[in-house]
Amino acid sequence: MPGQGLDELTRITMVGSGVMGRTVAAGLVRAGHPGERITLVGRDAARAATTAEGLGVACAPLAEAVSGSDVVVLAVKPQDMDVALGQVREHLRPGVVVMSLAAGIPLAFLQARLPAGTPVVRAMPNTPAQVGQGMAALSPDEHCTDDQVEVARAVLESTGSVITIAEKHQDAVTAISGSGPAYLFFVVESMIEAGVLLGLPRSTATELVVQTLFGAATMVRETGEHPTVLREMVSSPGGTTVAALRQLEDHKVRAAFLSAMEAAARRSKDLSDGVVDDD
Repeated sequence: MPGQGLDELTRITMVGSGVMGRTVAAGLVRAGHPGERITLVGRDAARAATTAEGLGVACAPLAEAVSGSDVVVLAVKPQDMDVALGQVREHLRPGVVVMSLAAGIPLAFLQARLPAGTPVVRAMPNTPAQVGQGMAALSPDEHCTDDQVEVARAVLESTGSVITIAEKHQDAVTAISGSGPAYLFFVVESMIEAGVLLGLPRSTATELVVQTLFGAATMVRETGEHPTVLREMVSSPGGTTVAALRQLEDHKVRAAFLSAMEAAARRSKDLSDGVVDDD
């Protein structure tokens, strides 16, 4: 069944038929939201229609879709957001919730280009949403009611987990969960290459690494233990794990991760500031 904040009559328009637009639409269908209450809009009408048919959702011109919606999700690239807002604003009904999934676009930018008083939600999803294991953070503006926040939460809960945070934390979220899959893919890639270097077939190294990553993440989630405790469980004195961890510490891997995430957060802030400065 649909998430708690949605009922079967909620009409949702996805503006943008790219990866994230398709992902959220597909997640809503999997969660049980009626496909006829979900409308996909894309710049290429023919391609959007084909995509919508494959997902089992509706497709319509932007004006028609937006004017009949309860929720409008802007799943466009950051550089396309200004144009999308200009197209959407004149067709919004009062009280419609507008959600932005674009990285680095602050609430102030969205509010300035929408009718005064429009409930707006800034969201930072991530790519595991494509397999129903996403992590998204929502930042509603002051015009959103509690019920409207729950509607926005339910839309993204169809693709994974959702938290609500103050907008000032969005740069940190971008650095951790938004960009985070890339860091983990980098680690996975490195561990697979190490397995090949040590003589394993690539397919065997890949299976070992992927299941190890999945198992370790599951342990953190299900045991509730601090990662330090779980790490120490594997680290026998004088053993192989301690020898490996010593090398990681000697190469300052922990410091490198901290520096990398600080750099990502700074870049996110710079992008947001640049958008506002361009107003």
